[in-house]
Formats: sequence, C-alpha cells, structure tokens
Amino acid sequence: MQKSGLEYFITCITQKYAVFEGRSRRREFWYTTLFISLISFPFNVMEDNGFAFKVLSLVVSLIFFLPSLSVAVRRLHDTGRSGKWLLLMFTIIGIPVVLYFYIQDSQPGYNEYGPNPKSEGNDQENILDQLV
Repeated sequence: MQKSGLEYFITCITQKYAVFEGRSRRREFWYTTLFISLISFPFNVMEDNGFAFKVLSLVVSLIFFLPSLSVAVRRLHDTGRSGKWLLLMFTIIGIPVVLYFYIQDSQPGYNEYGPNPKSEGNDQENILDQLV
C-alpha cells in the first residue's frame, strides 16, 4: 500500500529527522518540502509583527532545518549523487542544476547509497538488481 504525502512528511520529521544515509524517493522529498513550506509560511509572514514572532519563526526554521537538509541529501543519493552537490545552491547557476537533480527519476536497483526506495517491498527484485 502506498503512503500518503502526510505519512511521508511525518516519517521524515520523526524517524528520519537527521538521517543523511540512504535514499529518498521524489515523492518523499517533494511532500516533505511542501509540508515544511506550508507550516513555515505563516510564521515567516508574522515575523514582522514583533520580537516574539521573530523568535517563533526562528525556532520553526531551526526545527525544520535538519529534516529538510537530510531529505535533500537522500534525494541526491537516490539519483546517484553525493550530498556535496547541495553546495551548488550557493551559486546562481547551481540552483537550476540541483533542481534538475531533484526532479530526476531514481537510479534503478542498488547504488552506492543503498537499494532503490521504490522497490523496498520486493526483496527478490533487490537481490537480482544487486547481482546484475
């Protein structure tokens, strides 16, 4: 049975809070990004209404920093790239490049970061992919 977007987000926030190893499907990455953005947006808008709101916005940002970073690294791992590619986000040219990596499909089978998360339930397929 396929997970809902909210389940992906909750799993990323609770069980994979600062897990930088392994791979993350596109669905997990984009749903996590969506829910973090939806939750953070009101706090960022209210930031101008006083010191308390600025502190609250900072706290929310700090809470979501590690999960958003870890899911981004795992997403790059899923495409066969190192998390070091995130450093390109600090350049203007790098933003569309990393965005392109995010929208690419998973590398089939195993790669150096682990099994394909799309086929986690099918162990026979994973074994065959590893042998080939």
